[in-house]
Amino acid sequence: MTVSANWATLWEAVAAEQPDHTAVVLGEHRILWRDLDVRAARLAAALTAHGVGVGAKVAQLMYNCPEYLESAYAAFKVRASTVNVNYRYLAPEIVHVVGDSDAEVLVFHTSFAAVVAEAAAALPKLRLLLQVDDEGRDGDDRDGDDRDGAPLLAGALRYEDVIAEHGPAAPIQRSGEDELVLYTGGTTGLPKGVVWRHVDLFGALAFNGYASYGIPAPETAAEAGRIAAQLNAQGSSPVNMTAPPLMHGTALFLAMSTFVLGGTVVLLGSRHFDPAELLRLVQREHVTQLSIVGDAFARPVVAELHRAEAAGDSYDISSLDRIVSTGATLSAPLKRELMQRAPRATVIDMIGASEGGPFAMAMTPPGADPMGTAKFMATPTTALFDEDTWERIEPGCGRSGVLASSGPMPSGYHNAPEKTAATFRTIGGVRYTIPGDHALIDADGTVHLLGRGSVCINSGGEKIYPEEVEVAARSHPAVEDCIAVGVPDVRFGEAVVLVAKSAGAAAVDADDIIRHVKTKIASYKAPRRVVFVDAFVRSPSGKADYRWARDVANAAIVSDVAAS
Repeated sequence: MTVSANWATLWEAVAAEQPDHTAVVLGEHRILWRDLDVRAARLAAALTAHGVGVGAKVAQLMYNCPEYLESAYAAFKVRASTVNVNYRYLAPEIVHVVGDSDAEVLVFHTSFAAVVAEAAAALPKLRLLLQVDDEGRDGDDRDGDDRDGAPLLAGALRYEDVIAEHGPAAPIQRSGEDELVLYTGGTTGLPKGVVWRHVDLFGALAFNGYASYGIPAPETAAEAGRIAAQLNAQGSSPVNMTAPPLMHGTALFLAMSTFVLGGTVVLLGSRHFDPAELLRLVQREHVTQLSIVGDAFARPVVAELHRAEAAGDSYDISSLDRIVSTGATLSAPLKRELMQRAPRATVIDMIGASEGGPFAMAMTPPGADPMGTAKFMATPTTALFDEDTWERIEPGCGRSGVLASSGPMPSGYHNAPEKTAATFRTIGGVRYTIPGDHALIDADGTVHLLGRGSVCINSGGEKIYPEEVEVAARSHPAVEDCIAVGVPDVRFGEAVVLVAKSAGAAAVDADDIIRHVKTKIASYKAPRRVVFVDAFVRSPSGKADYRWARDVANAAIVSDVAAS
């Protein structure tokens, strides 16, 4: 359904069928479908008044908040695209994403007024700045930047004033060809904008949702609204807790797919991940699906379960039917811990990417023992290719290759035809998305994930490109040369370690280098430790030898453990 498969049109149909159903729970806030739709329609009218329409880009720099989903809905209503901006970014990183996307609107929290002012000076295409009050929530990572109640940034409009000043815009004719741009760290270079048509994203997200209920996917938006109301009347509407922040594609996409089924999206209100808040909300809201990013979320959640049980105040998470993880490895022992406390839950661990998928899945039904860590099963759309010859590799032959998936996928990267051609390839008449994960597939379809073929570091679901870390570190006067690598980390999957050669004989303070890097790029990208070497190894062409650097980093960690 190309015309009807527009997310705004679908959500309008759902809102019309169940206006009094809860759409969003954010901490202590509850938002009904009628209020979400009306406020988004008011903002849509404001966007139209400012000339924002078909194909325009609306950038979002916010923590979890109702306004994040409202502004996304409003953008879709006027046939504009959202652009996610990581709230940990510094001004140069914001300039890259907002500028690269050609965004004309930036919706931001007051906490980011200073960094937005710095970035906006280099973004002449921005025509509208919408400032969202922070409502007294916890501050972010920047010391002293919690500015709830602060005055408006020069040139900005207050979000609530804009909502109040405009009547709701009437629905318009839209198309499934309308786009959404999702920025991802990817595997090479700076973040890239993955362009999804609404119709393709509907195929990738919603069809699986309907299939889980044994319902055929609807042919029209009106039919989608009726299905949502039917699920609600049966008491089977999904209640989906998305643990990652909305700035991540995982959370936004899961919220979108939950909405189209007429369900409720439950979000964390705290600005820093709080496993106790997550478990309280799961218990209070009778959450049926918990969506996390691997061990980075599961490990502290399990630790909090243990703490509460030892204190005689256990959490009840038995309402969970599904626990879904994507973006980072979810280890088998933690799956077992969660399943023991949610006995009717199926755990679904997926290899996915902003560029499409899933490329493989590990599904553990209630009562079953999880597959080994980093082991999955191929899906009907999974394929494996030799990345030199692009010959298809048959399962069970013992050869590894790059994972690929056919089916619904993005149209490509925004303004990046060469990168699009490298990732989205037509082989044998079939279009595949191939982001770069290496794997081995057994004859029975078991997929052994070997890791990203490139040097991209995945820390807690955040993709960190080494060159960006290296450039920041080399700007320190004491660093002559360096390589950034990822090493195994119990909680985050990988942690950044900098292997560096110092400039001169003077003693170098590793902590000073780490602090320096944090002034150049987002703090989560900074190395956790620095390992100094006397001689640096590079290839004859001058390329970094990441395998050597990773060996050096791991050896230093082993040495530290032995010494302790």
